[in-house]
Amino acid sequence: MTTLQINEVAPRDGFQSEERFIPTEQKIALIDALTTTGIARIEATSFVSPKAIPNLRDAADVVSAIQRREGVDVTVLVPNLKGAERALACGVDEINLVMSASNAHGRANLRMTPEESLTQFAAIIQAVRGSGVFINASLSTTFGCPFEGQVPEARVFTLIEQQLALGVEGITLCDTTGVANPAQVAALCRQVLERFPGVPFTLHFHNTRGMGLANALAAWQAGITRFDASLGGLGGCPFAPGATGNVCTEDLVHMFEQMGVATGVNLPALLDISATLPELIGHETPGQVVKAGSADRCYPLP
Repeated sequence: MTTLQINEVAPRDGFQSEERFIPTEQKIALIDALTTTGIARIEATSFVSPKAIPNLRDAADVVSAIQRREGVDVTVLVPNLKGAERALACGVDEINLVMSASNAHGRANLRMTPEESLTQFAAIIQAVRGSGVFINASLSTTFGCPFEGQVPEARVFTLIEQQLALGVEGITLCDTTGVANPAQVAALCRQVLERFPGVPFTLHFHNTRGMGLANALAAWQAGITRFDASLGGLGGCPFAPGATGNVCTEDLVHMFEQMGVATGVNLPALLDISATLPELIGHETPGQVVKAGSADRCYPLP
């Protein structure tokens, strides 16, 4: 059976939403620790305007200083051409473009419609082409928009086709505000895998309504093998009402490993790192396994 690919997004998706700025050296230390756990890909930061996301104003310093380990790709979110140029100068392995499947969320989050985002994608891809950097695109609100409600599947398919035609190599389908349900996830995942064979699809779930792990399981049962997750369950889109934390990395790894599905991730090492988060960020995290321990943990009789 294919080993799952777990992609860690806490350094970007998690830290961008925190009330306080995480010092640069502590971000670097956390990422360096994560690279030793078997995580396949780490979204280290975003090359976004410091005015928009002040918590990530040290993007270049972070990416330039982190240790590079074989088998661990460093990816960064790139919102525009200027951000792409800054990312390329730091030698990243992958850039992650982002757009919304809905008009309303696109305007609230990016100040662009999906069509305007695609135009910007074309310019970025032209600049990146030939560099050897992998181009991924995240499609926000794939499973529903907080402003418009349900997003038609046909629209999702059309946007995927347009992204691929521009030169996007991988696609992440995002449940931005945690509205997806397992039946919906399974149906959409089966269809995209059938319609776009060979395209590496990643699923990005939020646990806003407690269905993050259930949705990940449904996606895996449909054939998906790549998942975003956030250490401790940190994160949430700052431009989407109610978008609380991402599905928790250690909880996701624990679920799959308990099922006998290989993730390639050292769970005890991951739990040790997650246990340091409350002191780092100044509050408790939503993650559950770090508090309760693994399901196969045995305790002495009282």
